[in-house]
Amino acid sequence: MSISIVSDDTLPQRLADLSERLSASGGVVTPAQRDMTRRVFGEDLSPQEVAATIAADIRDCGDAAVADYLERFDGPRLSPNAFRVPENDLARAHAVVSPEFLAAVKRSAENARLYQEHFRPASLPAREPGKGVRLDMRCRPLNRVGIYVPGGTAPLCSTVIMIAVPAQVAGVPQIAVATPCGPKGQVANALLATAWELGIGEVYRVGGVPGIAALALGTESIPRVDKIAGPGNTFVQAAKKEVYGAVDIDMIAGPSEILVIADETASAAFCAADLLSQAEHDPGASVLLTPSVELAKATADEVDRQAAQLSRSDAARQCIEQYGLIGVTKDLDECVELANRFAPEHLEVMTQDPDALLSDLRNYGTVFLGAYTPEPVGDYIAGPSHVLPTGGSARFYSGLSFHDFLKRSSVISYSREALADAVDDICRLADAEGLDAHSRSARIRFEAEGEA
Repeated sequence: MSISIVSDDTLPQRLADLSERLSASGGVVTPAQRDMTRRVFGEDLSPQEVAATIAADIRDCGDAAVADYLERFDGPRLSPNAFRVPENDLARAHAVVSPEFLAAVKRSAENARLYQEHFRPASLPAREPGKGVRLDMRCRPLNRVGIYVPGGTAPLCSTVIMIAVPAQVAGVPQIAVATPCGPKGQVANALLATAWELGIGEVYRVGGVPGIAALALGTESIPRVDKIAGPGNTFVQAAKKEVYGAVDIDMIAGPSEILVIADETASAAFCAADLLSQAEHDPGASVLLTPSVELAKATADEVDRQAAQLSRSDAARQCIEQYGLIGVTKDLDECVELANRFAPEHLEVMTQDPDALLSDLRNYGTVFLGAYTPEPVGDYIAGPSHVLPTGGSARFYSGLSFHDFLKRSSVISYSREALADAVDDICRLADAEGLDAHSRSARIRFEAEGEA
């Protein structure tokens, strides 16, 4: 195994190509997924075509289509009344997981809650810009949110925390979880226990495109939600794109990614471990930018050595070969410039003075400063949600927070006198647009009195 080291003028283009390949539009599809698509549909279909087909069937046939697709995608044969995990099973899972695991869940959830509550602004009083005019903004939580939790290669119980807690801080009263299950209909105890610990009793063992479509469109046994949030593979993201409009979604996300900026003071062992932390997702981008040739070479050696020790060694090695890159730059300024173009999901800064670069770094989901702030701190314990923009979308998207579960509605109140003061300007603008009914709507309130 080897990770590419690039030290010439091709580095910017190599980074751009990597970002594009792993973006949501890049549509990474594994050979196994292609084989499954052919077997289920009898032909090669793109992820978007798969999502559109399944969503249409679930819209038309509801539970029957969900059950059919679960079985066709090598899942269990479930009757609709078995889609939902019984609350007794959630309570049982909560009872059998280790006390140490539950303590970690509680600490993670508490940190997430404190972070979201700290940054939730207090309500401001209504604005009164003139006599008889009152302007206000009302923020209300969404009524029902669906959390999608991948469960294929790893049951991401931390994702439940990182989505549910911001939604709860926003005041969302109903939260449902959808996740894949094994051939016997089993969901990992850790995931069920985490949901129960957070007070979530509605968990469906329905994953993939059928899970997204069922949450968005509703079936006889799965009530529809107002918004879906959560990570997933290319097909899950295609499904979220397909149902957007019927529901809101958090974002369209590609595979996970990390970019590390490091100087000669950084530990090669630390850099390699952090690159591999994303490579074990497979696919996932792992990039190191450094002006130090010595660190670049030492990190490459460390990646090779450490990968052999991982339980997911084969996946990590394959991912590093396909999506790993070490770039040697002229200086740290070039590292910053390239990082801003790449706009990574996770950005680590391991330099002698990490804070000195912070003001110039603009595009990232979360930045991790210093040698003792590895990316898993953000995944599990720090507090900010780990649901973050990928594939360069950190240029315009933000990480998930309580904001994403609030609706903002304007409130306008004009007195008769205030409208009289504004009516001429309203009519001038409406008439300029050729919308005379708009103009009349304002003027008619004074015509009976002979004032307009």
